[in-house]
Amino acid sequence: MHRSRTLRATPEEIWAIVGDVYHLPRWWPRVTRVEGVEDDAFTQVLTTAKGVPVRADYRVVESAPLRVQRWAQQLVNTPFERVLAASEVEVRLEPEGDAATRVAVSLVQRLRGMSRLGSFMVRNAGRRQLDDALNGLEALVGP
Repeated sequence: MHRSRTLRATPEEIWAIVGDVYHLPRWWPRVTRVEGVEDDAFTQVLTTAKGVPVRADYRVVESAPLRVQRWAQQLVNTPFERVLAASEVEVRLEPEGDAATRVAVSLVQRLRGMSRLGSFMVRNAGRRQLDDALNGLEALVGP
C-alpha cells in the first residue's frame, strides 16, 4: 500500500527526520523508542493498543540521502514470523518547487498461512498507519 502527501518543507528538512531512525518515535505510529541502532539495523519498541510494549527488529535495506529510506522487518524467530512472510517500509522524497516536498510512504506486507484470510484488515490497518505517519511528519515540519 502507498500513501503520499506534499509537505511545505525542503527535502533536507524532511530528511533530517526520516533519515535518522532515532526520530521514529516523533512521527511513526506506536513507536515509543528506538534501541540498538547500528549502521544498518535498529529495534523499534512499539506500544500496542492495550499498552503492551513489543520489540521489532529492522534492517535498513536502502538509504539514499534526500531521496529514499527503506527498512525491512527481521521476522525469523520472532512472534511476527507466524503472521508475516515479509514486511518493508519505504519513504521516498521528491522536491516540488522551492520549499515543498512530495513524501511517498509505502508499506509492503506479505502474510503467511491462515493470516492471509485477514488481508483486508491488514490493508486497512496499513493504510491508517501510513496516514498517521504522514500526519506525524506534517506536524513536525508543517503542512
